[in-house]
Amino acid sequence: MAAKPFLSIPAAAVARLPFRLLCSAAPPPRLLPFFPQPFLLQRRSLSASTVPAGRRSSPPAPVISEGRDDEDAAVGRPVCPGCGVFMQDEDPNLPGFFKNPSRSSQDETGGSGEVLLAADTDAFLEEEDDNDDRRVADDASDAELEGLDSDIDEFLEEFDKGDEDDGLPVKSATDTDAFASDWDSDWEEMEEDEDEKWRKELDGFTLPGVGYGNITEETIERMKKEKLSKSQRKRQAREAKRAEAEEDSALVCSRCHSLRNYGLVKNDKAENLIPDFDFDRFISSRLMKRSAGTPVIVMVVDCADFDGSFPKRAAKSLFEALEGRRNSKASETPRLVLVGTKVDLLPWQQMGVRLDKWVRGRAKALGAPKLDGVFLISVHRDLAVRNLITYIKESAGPRSNVWVIGAQNAGKSTLINAFAKKQGVKITRLTEAAVPGTTLGILRVTGVLPAKAKMYDTPGLLHPYIMAMRLNNEERKMVEIRKEMRPRSFRVKVGQSVHIGGLARLDVLKSSVQTIYITVWASSNVPLHLGKTENSDELRDKHFGIRLQPPIGPERVDELGHWTGRSIEVSGASWDVNSMDIAVSGLGWYSLGLKGTATVSLWTFEGIGVTERDAMILHRAQFLERPGFWLPIAIANAIGEETRKKNEKRKAEQRRREEEELLLEEMV
Repeated sequence: MAAKPFLSIPAAAVARLPFRLLCSAAPPPRLLPFFPQPFLLQRRSLSASTVPAGRRSSPPAPVISEGRDDEDAAVGRPVCPGCGVFMQDEDPNLPGFFKNPSRSSQDETGGSGEVLLAADTDAFLEEEDDNDDRRVADDASDAELEGLDSDIDEFLEEFDKGDEDDGLPVKSATDTDAFASDWDSDWEEMEEDEDEKWRKELDGFTLPGVGYGNITEETIERMKKEKLSKSQRKRQAREAKRAEAEEDSALVCSRCHSLRNYGLVKNDKAENLIPDFDFDRFISSRLMKRSAGTPVIVMVVDCADFDGSFPKRAAKSLFEALEGRRNSKASETPRLVLVGTKVDLLPWQQMGVRLDKWVRGRAKALGAPKLDGVFLISVHRDLAVRNLITYIKESAGPRSNVWVIGAQNAGKSTLINAFAKKQGVKITRLTEAAVPGTTLGILRVTGVLPAKAKMYDTPGLLHPYIMAMRLNNEERKMVEIRKEMRPRSFRVKVGQSVHIGGLARLDVLKSSVQTIYITVWASSNVPLHLGKTENSDELRDKHFGIRLQPPIGPERVDELGHWTGRSIEVSGASWDVNSMDIAVSGLGWYSLGLKGTATVSLWTFEGIGVTERDAMILHRAQFLERPGFWLPIAIANAIGEETRKKNEKRKAEQRRREEEELLLEEMV
């Protein structure tokens, strides 16, 4: 049976309809706006009954890039070149939000006439500088010509006068040529004399180059710039400024914009929706597959926090992946390169073979597979960066993949930016910040490696046991080590304790010797205290958050977690050097020096990583610190200002009371 139509109109009624309604086309259906992945994340909270079965079966679109060009193109959304998240312009409270830069119209310039653009301004200034150089050169050449004309006139007058007075014969053409040749030979002799003088001054030595003392490539470039004219320096400065503006004008998400300009993440709601990086899924699984070349894994570790930044979980996954690749039909096993960054933060006495040996030993103890190379570098001081990129190129070859992995805030993006700078490659600068978890997705870096080799910047691995994860931005700045560490040493007896701010405490419980040496290696912005262990609870109640910072403020003490301690047995064989370290992840470490055995107790917040290891730095401070507080200047000034205000308030209150008493006496 045929289905009945939803609406039937009689033929007579149709005949009476206007002609324009009968001929007009039906309006197009209204299309719903396209919502990217963040909208799908919001819909996860909906109940299954409200979502149709067909929609529940479709997988959600990814939030972060996996570094595959074909899959990124299939998503249909741009990837942020600063952090690797898929961008969207729908909701500012969702990951990857960005704004298209608005172009100002001519009406906003205040008139409809011609407007001088930035490029035109630069061209105008360059033309003015060229004109200035040309005018200076013309003035100098005119002055030289005028002087030369006057000299020639004077010479001819004297020559003619001499011929008339002395009756000398007029010189022939041959004499004139000889005179001209003598003139040229004089100039050649003068030039030879200048060259000979210069060679004698050098006395067999050449100008200092890269590697001579503290001379780097930047120093050579600076010496070259000093020889440029003023207009050339202006032109180069404008070109550098224009290049920097073009680099900063690259479209990035609002999160990268906040990190680059303000050093913090402003939108915490979108931060909570970003998924964690799955190392086993994104990297270990790829290493198991057959590839055209030999993969190279660059493991980045912060030397100032080696145990806290060493990716133990990734090292275990890499070990399993390497073993699986050996058992498979893969051509070659991946090469593992360990890169220790920020060596400029360690004392200069530590540079050398011993640090290299110590790093290899700690990496093996923490579960790293066999290392093909170890490099200790400093991007800030340009130490061994060029050697590292050369080694990576030789190891990768023309077709291999290079994976840069490491913990959050270990310096991976900074290292890749340094690679691009050394190679002279213009890439969109990867976002760098002191905030953990700057990179979110896998970013492919082009131009650094030759041919078809690819380099990938991966998100930082999450280490929840480091102290920085518990702190806010201001507290994180205090514990962050930005300058070369300086030791602060104490001679500690049994029954005494050493505090590092309000974050860690080391008690000496028992010892076979009378005293032991304890050296603190941490940020100079964190205060210290040496006192009796029996007063530690009182010290915590009165001074944590005030004199012993971080945490900043007494109310923050309980927010960081439960305060707990653990007992550690230590031993040493010499008083002259440190024997072992007790490291607190993300904060620093205690170095102990003794000739005997002792029992100590380390107190910190529950869940923070504590490691016992061989001493990284052997020496201690030249002078010992006294018992009591060791306060940085900023905290000491703040406490002094607070004390001054309290004293003024107390004196004002006392004067008010005295005036009231005098007034009462007069009334009586």
